[in-house]
Amino acid sequence: MTGITATLGKRLQWPDNWFQANTSLSFQRYKLQNYGNYFLFDNGTAYNINLTQEFSRNSIDAPIYPTSGSNIKFSVQLTPPYSLFNNIDYKNGTPQDRYRWTEYHKWKFDSQWYAKIVGKLVFKAQAQFGFLGKYSSKTEISTFERFKVGGDGMQGFDYLQGSEIIAMRGYANGVIIPEGTQNVNVARNSGSPIYTKYQMELRHPVMLNDQATVYVLAFAEAGNTWNKFTEYNPFKVRRSAGVGARIFLPIFGMLGIDYGHAFDPIPGLPSSTWKQNFTFSIMQNMGGF
Repeated sequence: MTGITATLGKRLQWPDNWFQANTSLSFQRYKLQNYGNYFLFDNGTAYNINLTQEFSRNSIDAPIYPTSGSNIKFSVQLTPPYSLFNNIDYKNGTPQDRYRWTEYHKWKFDSQWYAKIVGKLVFKAQAQFGFLGKYSSKTEISTFERFKVGGDGMQGFDYLQGSEIIAMRGYANGVIIPEGTQNVNVARNSGSPIYTKYQMELRHPVMLNDQATVYVLAFAEAGNTWNKFTEYNPFKVRRSAGVGARIFLPIFGMLGIDYGHAFDPIPGLPSSTWKQNFTFSIMQNMGGF
């Protein structure tokens, strides 16, 4: 994967001073060679030209250990609707022809909210949603820019496939796949076009100073993925809960460990009890961690 992105950001004065707008123009090239049987195609080159508009409002009181405020983001990412004006046979064409020009519209929403409960005990609530759609019934949903849900989420982005990694503790990486999936391996490696995730955390600090920030936490999470919007049900989710700890060191960033228990087994995959997840995030990504 190679590419380039240009972004223009601006602090807004309305509705209040916490709002910001970011506009990005991006070009990516995905080149696959003998990729294997765990993706929707294994040889060829695809191009992704997209425009992203994001609006956000961030009022949290501290980037490392927030105790109040919220962080809300909404974005739309669009590619040109190639299938509406080209002559490609998307039903019978070769993978090289069908996937050469990646087309989709992608909608994402992420909201985080922090509040002090009593003393130094902090409550965090989060809700996330992602939807990858297509312009025409002639095409399939894009093989790139999908969502892989489950696991520690350390990678954040799969640069080999252009997929977003969504953490869900208690489960192995990428195992939250749609119900009724026939080919489990392809679904895990390709990702899903729709996801929802909810999270609640209780955090309590152990150390808060300039040299190190350390806190312990207890969490409960729920989420799921779907292949079609007609199948989407925000209340039909897989659940997990557990405990963890975080330590922030200026020289390393945020390090963490979690132990989570998955309550809902994934069909076609071995069921698990307690799952250990490690997390790592560099300093510039710390907002709302």
